[in-house]
Amino acid sequence: MPTFHPDAAEALGGVLTDGSTIAVGGFGLSGNPSDLIEAVRDSGVRDLTIVSNNMGVDGKGLGLLLENRQVRRVVASYVGENKLFAQQYLDGEIEVEFAPQGTLAERMRAGGAGIPAFYTRAGVGTPVADGKPHAEFDGVTYVQERGIVADVALVHAHSADRAGNLTYRYTARNFNPLVATCGRITVVEAEQVMTEFLDPDAVVTPGVFTDRLVQARPRVKEIEKRTVRVQAGV
Repeated sequence: MPTFHPDAAEALGGVLTDGSTIAVGGFGLSGNPSDLIEAVRDSGVRDLTIVSNNMGVDGKGLGLLLENRQVRRVVASYVGENKLFAQQYLDGEIEVEFAPQGTLAERMRAGGAGIPAFYTRAGVGTPVADGKPHAEFDGVTYVQERGIVADVALVHAHSADRAGNLTYRYTARNFNPLVATCGRITVVEAEQVMTEFLDPDAVVTPGVFTDRLVQARPRVKEIEKRTVRVQAGV
C-alpha cells in the first residue's frame, strides 16, 4: 500500500537528492505532475538528470526547473518548445541525450520490466546510435538501447484509490504509465483519490508501482498551443 501525503512537498520528503535521476510524465504540458514539479523546484536540489518526453515550455512544466538552474542533464525526444532549454544547451550548461520517441518510451517500459537493454532499428546510421553496440538480426542492423531506471518517478493520474491503482484521462495518459513503472520510488499526484477501489477493468497502473500518493491541487490546465480557425461563413 502506498503512503498518502497531504501535499507534494511532503510526498517528496526524503527522496530527493542532488544528482538524482528523475523520470517525469507528460507530453508538452498535458499530463504534467505540476504539483510535484513545483515541489522539486522548491526543494532546491541540483544537478538533476531529467528523463521526460520534453521539458515543457518557458516558465511552465519542467521549464521551471530549467529556470532555477537545477538540471544538469536531460534525456528527451523533443525540445523545440523551450527557448531557455535551447540556450542552456548551446551555452554548455546542460547535457542532452536525444532518443527517438518510441525508443524513449520502450526504454522506460524496459526499465520497469527489469529488462536491461534491447535492440531497435530506430536511429541506426544516425548520431543517435553513435557509440552504442550494434548487432545484426536476420540480415538487418539494430542498435542496442539501455532500459531506464530512475531514482524517482513523478506521475500525474486522473484517479487513484488508496491501494495506489491508477487511471488516466485522455491525452494525459501519454508517458505517465511508463514513468510509473520505471522509478525506484514512484510518487503520484492524482486529481481524485477514491475511498473505494477502482474497477479492476479500468486500472491502467497497478498499485504495486505506486509508493507515495498525494491529491493534486485544483488548477487550470495549461494549453501549450492554442489553435483556432475561422468559422465557415463568418
